[in-house]
Amino acid sequence: MRKLERFPSKKENPLWRMYRTISFFRVVKNFIIVEAGRYFPSTRMKHTLYKTGLNMKLGDKVSFAYKAMPDLFYPENITVGENSIIGYNATLLTHEYLVDEYRIGSITIGKNTMIGANVTVLPGVTIGDNVLVGAGSVVSKDIPDNSIAYGNPLVIKERSDIEK
Repeated sequence: MRKLERFPSKKENPLWRMYRTISFFRVVKNFIIVEAGRYFPSTRMKHTLYKTGLNMKLGDKVSFAYKAMPDLFYPENITVGENSIIGYNATLLTHEYLVDEYRIGSITIGKNTMIGANVTVLPGVTIGDNVLVGAGSVVSKDIPDNSIAYGNPLVIKERSDIEK
């Protein structure tokens, strides 16, 4: 089960009035930093930009590939362990707005973990150490250490079973 804070909405969908829940200027600042970072050719520059400008918790040698997209609203709720890779066009979401509520949840990604291309990580999940997440997957639940996860719905297997 994902770990989320839930905020019900009584009248209209909460996205209609999102700037009551988060500062417009904060979103603009985050947007500029994230969009610049998505196109920087240097993973070292992205690492520094995201760590200092967005207050993301990034271990040493974390690499964000071209067009990887951290959350615009709450990037400070993203933690990535050392020597991990966030693949091409991957999306890390720490918020979700629904018709009748909005939700906020942290994302924790362990060390030596690879998030493949076009993966979407939903709010409130933890991905362990030494995990491989296959391209195009939707991570909607926690993934334990030393696993391979792929698909939608997400299939999780121990790496030792597959790598034999």
